[in-house]
Amino acid sequence: MKKTGILLMAAVVISCCATSIAQTKQDPPAPATVKYFPAADVHASFEKGSPLITKDSQKYWVITGRRDKPGQSELHEKDTDVFYILQGSATFVTGGKMLEPKTTAPGEVRGSGIEGGEVRTLSKDDVIIIPAGVPHWFKDVQGTFLYFVVKVE
Repeated sequence: MKKTGILLMAAVVISCCATSIAQTKQDPPAPATVKYFPAADVHASFEKGSPLITKDSQKYWVITGRRDKPGQSELHEKDTDVFYILQGSATFVTGGKMLEPKTTAPGEVRGSGIEGGEVRTLSKDDVIIIPAGVPHWFKDVQGTFLYFVVKVE
C-alpha cells in the first residue's frame, strides 16, 4: 500500500511538472506586423472621420478625426487620447465637471458639455494629450477640423 501511494504521488508530481514545462515552452507570440497606409487610404479615412486602425486586441488604435461642429463632452476611463491637429481650429475644453454625464459603453461617458475646465484653441500642428479619466469637449469648431487620434489603453 505504501509503495502504491509513493508511486501515485510520483506520477502526480511528474504530471504536474510536465504540464508546467509544456506551458512555459509554448511558441513565442508572433512578431507584430508593420502597418502601412498609403496617402489615398488616409485621405479616404479622413473623409469619413473613421478609425484607421481599430483596437482589435491591441493596446492602441488610430482614428482619423473629422469635425464640422461641436460634439458631446467625453470621458474615457481607461484610454489616453493623443491628438495631432492637421487642419482647422477648435475651442477645446479639458478638465472641469462634465454636465449630464451618461455611460454610453463600458468605460465611456458622454455629456452635454463641461463646466469650468481649461479652455484652449487647437489649430494646425498642435498636439494635446488627454489622460484617461479627464473630461474633454470640442466646444466650438471653425470650419473643417481634421486630427489624428492615437488612443492608448
